[in-house]
Amino acid sequence: MNSVFWLRCLAAFWLLLWPAAARADEGMWLPLLLKQLNEGDMQRKGLKLTAEDIYSVNRGSLKDAVVQFGGGCTGEIVSNEGLLLTNHHCGYGQIQQHSSVDKDYLTNGYWAMTREQELPNPGLTATFIVRMEDVTGQILQGLPANQPEAEREQTVQQRSAQVAQKAVAGTHYKAFVRPMFGGGEYYLFVTEVFEDVRLVGAPPSSIGKFGGDTDNWMWPRHTGDFSIFRIYAGPDNKPAPYSAQNKPFRPRHALPISLDGVRPGDFTLVFGFPGRTNEYLTSWGVDEIYSVSDPVRVKIRDTKLRLLDQDMKASDKVRIQYAAKYASLANYWKKWQGEMRGLKRLDAVRRKQQQETQFRQWVQQGDATRQAAYGQILSQLEQQYQLARPYVIARDYATEAALGIELLAYANSLQNLVDLIQARAPQAELQAAIEKARKGTTSFFRNYSASTDQKVAAALLPLYAEGTPEALLPDYVKQLKNRVGKPRTGWGAYPPNLTPAQRKAIQEANAGPVTWERLVDDIYGKSMLTSNENAQMVLDRLAKGASDILLDDPAYRLAAPIVATYRQQVLPTYSQTQDQITLLQRTYIAGLRQWQPERKFYPDANSTLRVAYGQVASYQPADGVQYEYYTTLDGIMEKADPTNPDFEIPKRLAELYQQKDYGPYAVNGTVPVAFTATNHTTGGNSGSPVINGRGELIGINFDRNWEGSMSDIMYDPERVRNIVLDVRYMLFVVDKYAGATHLIREMNLVGAAGEAQPNGANASSRLKKQKVKVKREKTSAR
Repeated sequence: MNSVFWLRCLAAFWLLLWPAAARADEGMWLPLLLKQLNEGDMQRKGLKLTAEDIYSVNRGSLKDAVVQFGGGCTGEIVSNEGLLLTNHHCGYGQIQQHSSVDKDYLTNGYWAMTREQELPNPGLTATFIVRMEDVTGQILQGLPANQPEAEREQTVQQRSAQVAQKAVAGTHYKAFVRPMFGGGEYYLFVTEVFEDVRLVGAPPSSIGKFGGDTDNWMWPRHTGDFSIFRIYAGPDNKPAPYSAQNKPFRPRHALPISLDGVRPGDFTLVFGFPGRTNEYLTSWGVDEIYSVSDPVRVKIRDTKLRLLDQDMKASDKVRIQYAAKYASLANYWKKWQGEMRGLKRLDAVRRKQQQETQFRQWVQQGDATRQAAYGQILSQLEQQYQLARPYVIARDYATEAALGIELLAYANSLQNLVDLIQARAPQAELQAAIEKARKGTTSFFRNYSASTDQKVAAALLPLYAEGTPEALLPDYVKQLKNRVGKPRTGWGAYPPNLTPAQRKAIQEANAGPVTWERLVDDIYGKSMLTSNENAQMVLDRLAKGASDILLDDPAYRLAAPIVATYRQQVLPTYSQTQDQITLLQRTYIAGLRQWQPERKFYPDANSTLRVAYGQVASYQPADGVQYEYYTTLDGIMEKADPTNPDFEIPKRLAELYQQKDYGPYAVNGTVPVAFTATNHTTGGNSGSPVINGRGELIGINFDRNWEGSMSDIMYDPERVRNIVLDVRYMLFVVDKYAGATHLIREMNLVGAAGEAQPNGANASSRLKKQKVKVKREKTSAR
């Protein structure tokens, strides 16, 4: 046998052992466990700090400069006065709420030149992690191994609430408990939540969203994806509701900002709140995502986004109303496409099947105890996934298509008022619910276009009707579906006193077969829920206990059976199968950890604080193609296209480029914009600080590459890259473009590391006492 044969055998052998060891730079690690699991590996890759410098309860550490921004992003503190950086797309909703046609901060940007100009954002929070604790013993003590999942979860929730309440008793802190490894372990998180977070600065969309949907999830990237906020606190530096008397928050630690730049192989640490990953799925779970959910959701969102885009381009008002909605929809629409492509390229289902074959062999070779614990686990998981599939399809069509129609979603939001009236609830309870609905209604219609939504409804309703399994489709929708294509007759008597010409016009309008467009036109034309004025009148009637006005509304009459069918026929079986999958998956993960005791396992992301570490690196997306690890301002100018809204650039930016007026932020005659690294990230890591080996901010994480978007399910070290905004571009925009130099003065800018700390010596001490140093001369190479 020749050497080629043996090389192939060796490659096949390692493929089978693929899950046995954590792959390079994969993982979203709990900060609490870095000392025992990761410190040595991180230092070998270039970290100059200790695990305690990253996470400490007893003194200021990196964790004290990291916040969960709102409910779904991350931010970092960069000044001793609570200045906070995050992504432009994370602050997009707040920027949009402050925008109007007259004050279009989305298009033009916003910069507060004084503290008085910093804009409050009701409902926006910034959450610090005070400490973490393993409370598995307190949560799981005495729980039967085979307890039904619903009963187990109820007990777990009760115990979790008790543990959390005890942990913060007598303090202003909050707390929660989160499961790890499918519920095999539990951790307590004590938090400090600040409620007064104000908008300080945002670049125009032509910088903050440069590249638009065209470049989203793509590399090379040139997006200045950042926005600036400030946390305010009460006089005691503790969280307080918004007040003009609040003061800028004084943090335990603020990240210094490095002007050094990055080079290939440089250590990178991402500290943030990744949202959701599923790295330990079986082959059936991966196939469900790849073959069912992702294709359905992409098809529906593709349709909706196309229609929104048309109306947003035709109207500035609609553009502003739907800017945040469109961005949210488009983000995962494109991600799912890349995810499907990546899973196919990795042959993910087959690789999971190979792992399962190896697992079965391990089980069969074990003793009776091992076989009893794990012998049936995979066949039981397969059975549950097969049972769940039609209900997964029905779930996706109901949530994405039917309730993706805003009118139906709004109509459904009023269901609780009908329930209160029919239950003869106390008047005070009904009035409180009405007042809440009034506020929600006003907020809803502020960013709603009935004509746009009607177009969406005409396109999504047939997708819902055709895609949902027939047995799980509401009878009312079946009736509508059966009318399509048939003659349009019996649509009501003519109004009195019509002229012959008017009768003829009505006859012509009603001629031809029934279509979804006509059905939808009838619904929107007769509904009282398509404008704020009429919806408030409906609430007036509901406040008097008259529910008929809502029950007879055509939008409600359509929404109610869709939601009822979903809750009564889809959700019960779907929930039962998911409970069983959760229970079985927990056992399977426990088996994987027992099978591979040498492997360092990390828990799937679940919006809790995590560390991901890696190195600056380029990558090869396809055969014959090599991408560099950085982009520059030159690339922005090369992409600039005034005829394409995604690639418009501000006049001021072009002037700075022509004048080469870059300040201290230039390298080799241009300004660095973004770079790539191998950190394992996901949704929720948007806005996360990217930190070098000395604990200094070098970038703001804002995306992944399209070729690596399947990393929520399977990590590929060759192609998975996180995309990072280089802090020097942020500083350049704030300083030279916006003229907001006062914000730069707040920050702790540090120059060449060799000068500040020779050879990185005593790097950890810099966390305890940072020197303010602004290096104005040209910095080192990329």
